[in-house]
Amino acid sequence: MAISISRWVQMGLLVLAVVLPLAIQNNFYLDVLTIIFFTAYLGQSWNILGGYAGQFSFGGVMFFGTGAYASTILWTTYGIPPIYGVFVAILAGAIVGLIVGYASFRYGLRGSYFALITLAFAEMLRIIANSVEFTGGGVGIFLNFEPSIMNLQFINARGFYYLSLGMVVISIIIAMWLERSRFGAQLIAIRENEDAAEALGINVLRSKILAIMIMGGMGGAAGTFYAQKYLYLDPPIAYSIALSVEMLLVTIVGGMGTVFGPLVGSFVLHIVTEVAKHLIESPGLSLIVYGFILILIIAYLPNGLIGLFKGLSGKRGK
Repeated sequence: MAISISRWVQMGLLVLAVVLPLAIQNNFYLDVLTIIFFTAYLGQSWNILGGYAGQFSFGGVMFFGTGAYASTILWTTYGIPPIYGVFVAILAGAIVGLIVGYASFRYGLRGSYFALITLAFAEMLRIIANSVEFTGGGVGIFLNFEPSIMNLQFINARGFYYLSLGMVVISIIIAMWLERSRFGAQLIAIRENEDAAEALGINVLRSKILAIMIMGGMGGAAGTFYAQKYLYLDPPIAYSIALSVEMLLVTIVGGMGTVFGPLVGSFVLHIVTEVAKHLIESPGLSLIVYGFILILIIAYLPNGLIGLFKGLSGKRGK
């Protein structure tokens, strides 16, 4: 019965998310919701590798940036619409995941060593993008605003809202599949005890590489979305370490290894940020408030907000 109620709640929230833009006339609020969904989608991509497989990455932005450049260059140079280019972006992100995963996991890198090498790869790609001509170098690439579904561009904020909503729904479906699949069980076993998982016959190298490839493909699609929405791309944006940290934080705050953790974390962090900006005039003070709340959540809620909700529901059940 609890499962069926949960499904009804999920369906109700989805219906609410679909009809909400019809009641919101202010584009600012739609943009905030769009960024929340977009960040939740990125957080879910990190959650595949970091939350379910237990492989912490500080360089998740390398997939985002590679995908953004792939679809953008195809459009601006060769005239291939982004609706097709996004599939190339997904493939490009997955290939980068394959290369980084094999180079890292093949030699047993894990923990802080793996986190640092992903950071190094992201920085290396930023330097390359800043040096070569086809990425626009340090000047970057300016995209034309030509609204159409083929270009994944829209006249009003509702179009980008629904696109970001669709992305986050897909990411949640992927996470649900992981929780119910044999592959997902293998990733969780690797997270809990990698040596024991290998002793049980799990192909640890293959599973971790597949996980980082899924993360890479998802990140590549996010890069296409960003480029088409903001119409500009340069190396500091494409390979921003701040974005890598943000996708990690929303997952940790919401709850790693959970289906809805990244979405909950993204909502909380962005709402706190926006409220702090409006209530506190000084930008510095608003960031301090944001940081303080973040520290409290990480310090006292090791399982994230989803863990807190589960704990409270468990107590009520007793």
